[in-house]
Amino acid sequence: MKKFSQMAIPYIIWAVLMLVLPMALIAFYSFTQPGNSIFSFSVTLEHYIKFFTDADFLIILWRSIWIAVKTTVICLFIGYPVAYFIARCEERIQNILVLCVTIPMWINMLVRTYAWIGLLSEGGPAQRILGLIGLGDTELLYTEGAVLLGMVYNFLPFMILQINTTLCKMDESLLAAAADLGATPVQTFRRVTLPLSLPGIINGITLVFLPAVSSFFIPKLLGGGKYFLIGNMIENQFITVGEWNFGSAISMIMAVIMMLLMMCVHKVEVRG
Repeated sequence: MKKFSQMAIPYIIWAVLMLVLPMALIAFYSFTQPGNSIFSFSVTLEHYIKFFTDADFLIILWRSIWIAVKTTVICLFIGYPVAYFIARCEERIQNILVLCVTIPMWINMLVRTYAWIGLLSEGGPAQRILGLIGLGDTELLYTEGAVLLGMVYNFLPFMILQINTTLCKMDESLLAAAADLGATPVQTFRRVTLPLSLPGIINGITLVFLPAVSSFFIPKLLGGGKYFLIGNMIENQFITVGEWNFGSAISMIMAVIMMLLMMCVHKVEVRG
């Protein structure tokens, strides 16, 4: 037991330096206002009041949550049939299909998002294909649709893999028992498969929604600065404006929102 405790020391040190300390600094900055010297500061709630009393900031927060919800819903409706199809295949085919899903994740997410700029740009492949059906003048890049497409593309594998893992672990004898009792395939799916796959659905929703609501480089690249989300706002406060205290306050607000959502998801999962 003592040996395992000693082996955990490096991880504890890493967690303190990389997780606890940065969060503590962000919390400190969010509740303070710099003074005349480096070591002088005053405790204040001004940054939080500024955020919740400015309509523009609340609109950006709502827009971020709304596009994250849309991303999650689209990933669920696309990912569940794909995961279900993979789970019903033979084991050898399953491995190949799972590999096909995970291969794009081997490439850096920033590089994958950059690739969509070329595909959606004016005169690009996507616009040429639309031109064949008379929609060649449709603007694709730097729109909300482009941002949504980029998010779905980047986060869809998380949904597929989570649901597929749950479906593959499901006891096949339950499906056979439902069929023996006279249940139709639709009834079997609705009463057996879907309820048993709920843990995978919940995990997939968590893994898609949380990064989507705080994403900043996907809206920045595919939105072209026209589609501003809460992640872009935080980046702007730290890098461009230099308002570290206000940026830290926004980060803490988002952290609290995410923790509340995770608590709700956990409560739903426990009840399930």
